[in-house]
Amino acid sequence: MPIDITMPALSPTMEEGKLAKWHVKEGDSVSSGDVIAEIETDKATMEVEAVDEGKIGKILVAEGSEGVKVNAVIAVLLQDGEDASAIGSRPAEAPKPEAKSEAPAEEPAKGDAGTLQYDKGTSTTSTEPAKPATSPLRGEVGASAPGEGAATKSETGRVFASPLARRLAKDAGIDVSTVAGSGPKGRVVKADIEAAKAGKGATKSAPASAQATAAAPATGMSKNQVMALYEEGTYEVVPNDGMRKVVAARLTESKQTVPHFYLTLDCKIDALMAAREQINAGAPKSKDGKPAYKLSVNDFIMKAWAIALQRVPTANATWAGDSILYHKRSDVAVAVSVPGGLFTPVVKSADTKTLREISEEVKDLATRARNKKLAPHEYQGGSTSVSNLGMFGIKHFAAVINPPHGTILAVGAGEERVYPENGQIKIGQFMTATLSCDHRAVDGALGAEVLGVFKGLIENPVMMLA
Repeated sequence: MPIDITMPALSPTMEEGKLAKWHVKEGDSVSSGDVIAEIETDKATMEVEAVDEGKIGKILVAEGSEGVKVNAVIAVLLQDGEDASAIGSRPAEAPKPEAKSEAPAEEPAKGDAGTLQYDKGTSTTSTEPAKPATSPLRGEVGASAPGEGAATKSETGRVFASPLARRLAKDAGIDVSTVAGSGPKGRVVKADIEAAKAGKGATKSAPASAQATAAAPATGMSKNQVMALYEEGTYEVVPNDGMRKVVAARLTESKQTVPHFYLTLDCKIDALMAAREQINAGAPKSKDGKPAYKLSVNDFIMKAWAIALQRVPTANATWAGDSILYHKRSDVAVAVSVPGGLFTPVVKSADTKTLREISEEVKDLATRARNKKLAPHEYQGGSTSVSNLGMFGIKHFAAVINPPHGTILAVGAGEERVYPENGQIKIGQFMTATLSCDHRAVDGALGAEVLGVFKGLIENPVMMLA
């Protein structure tokens, strides 16, 4: 019996990806462990390996196709003795997001023991049965729209719309369930959305759930609404890639659903700078004079913040709906700027690592992040983040929490400042730190307490060893 090869989930929150490259073609024989394709997400490019042997009977998704849904069938594997006639009738390839077709997108295959399924945390696949479409690890991607072309349920019945119509409606901020369809069986098609955008389309009463959604925070102006404000030819349109889309979605979600509050204080860093200079000066050097390591101020910040969360463990928390998770480890994510967006790789158990270990790990993670070579388990998880813009001369800023983290520490540049002490005017080096807290998990007094512990460690770095 032919085996469906499906789009793997490279992370628990992945909903779609790009089939960047095929390493096989129709008719090729493959064995377990052979690399058959490369899948690209907003975060990384991963190789997909075969778990069964056989012959590639049909490739359904063309190389370079974007927006391929998790669990959508991308190819069919024939077993010994089978030929192409066993495949049955299937489309030549899945529609691309740019396609103008009004045909329904193919439904994702149901999981079975022969379905290729990504084993998270590695770059291979396993024969573990695929998760149901409504699995929370899929972000419920299959609960409403296999390929976005299937019907979605509402309180008033089933709403049918083509993939293109759904995409146009989303871009225009239109609730597709309120548009009267003119296609077969009332299906909403491209023309209906264009008419609705022009204010000429027929509409139907929205169900209570849709009305509640309409009352929720808006996602902003649509592309067409923005472009209409500017003279044509005075700008360049650059489509958002997967990373930028995910960054935008997560930060919008964070600001709309997470009740932020902010705590700011100044840390005197004279002792830290002296300790850093002394440690770096003692680093062994190679024959060409290159030191074995060079600690940064951020390494001290990561270490101090990780220890602070251990000393105030109730601040090492994340909100989980009807519960709060209090984490036993200080897994601290560090914001890394990359072209087109950012990564937040996680330094696990940072409180137990030396400054040198933290320094080497952060440099390694940052380098691989910029090359999109991180594995999912390296940028997922953690309970908190550190964002440092001091190297850009930024004195003070408030960072947006990265869900589901409970906090994020924003650190500005160190600078000389004049300050009073015992009636005398002195000069010292200071940096400003701002803690953003999720008020559902970390209250004001608790946030102030953990930030105070952090300040004490930064101002007396020798206490990190106590």
